[in-house]
Amino acid sequence: QVQLVESGGGLVQAGGSLRLSCAASGRTFSANAMAWFRQTPGKERELVAAISGGGYTTYIPDSVKGRFTISRDNAKNTVYLQMGSLKPEDTAIYVCAAKEGQSGTRYRQYDYYGKGTQVTVSS
Repeated sequence: QVQLVESGGGLVQAGGSLRLSCAASGRTFSANAMAWFRQTPGKERELVAAISGGGYTTYIPDSVKGRFTISRDNAKNTVYLQMGSLKPEDTAIYVCAAKEGQSGTRYRQYDYYGKGTQVTVSS
């Protein structure tokens, strides 16, 4: 069983930056691919970043490429989402997810989820 706890969300002005953290329990953190999804009411849940267990492979969709990066520290059982040049449309609940094996692009491919952290970008 893996438990995920996100932190770092908050209110930021457009153009600003935030770093989200996701702390994971469990001794096999490095075996889990990790991802960040975001969700807003009325919109489909969207993948914004994924990273392999070893951290060598990352995926950033075009919608946030150049502004968001994902990284992980397996010694700390933590994955990070660095967000820059934030826009009001980035406002969402950001959810951390984990799965064994390779990373995926669909939410339901993941096995474990955090409760999410709210990010609000003001114009």
